[in-house]
Amino acid sequence: QVQLVESGGGLVQAGGSLRLSCAASGSTFVMGWFRQAPGKERAFVAAMNWSGLTTRYADFVKGRFTISRDNAKNTVFLQMDSLKPEDTAVYYCAAKHGSPIIPFYARDYDSWGQGTQVTVSS
Repeated sequence: QVQLVESGGGLVQAGGSLRLSCAASGSTFVMGWFRQAPGKERAFVAAMNWSGLTTRYADFVKGRFTISRDNAKNTVFLQMDSLKPEDTAVYYCAAKHGSPIIPFYARDYDSWGQGTQVTVSS
C-alpha cells in the first residue's frame, strides 16, 4: 500500500495563493486531489496521470488551480491561486494504482493521505 503525506495547507486571505504537496512512498499511475468541507461530501478537485500528459479539473477550479507532479520524487503538487472563501476545506491527496485512466469518484482511488486544512478568509 502506497503511503501519501500532504503538506502546505494553511490560512490565506481571499485572492491569495497556496501550494499543496503530496509525497508518495512509491510510484502510482494517477495522483490527484479531493476536498471536503464541513457537512459536505468529498469532492474531486484535480488529478494527473503518471505521464503528466493527461489532467482533469473540477469546473469550479479551472483557471485557478494547477496540478503538477515530479515523478522522480513521487510527488504531486496543487498550486491554488485566486483562492475564494468557498475553497475552504480539508484537502486530501489520492492515488490510483494499476491504470492510467483518471477516475472522478473518490471510491475509485486506492490510497489516501491524512488531509491538510486550507482556510480562506474573506
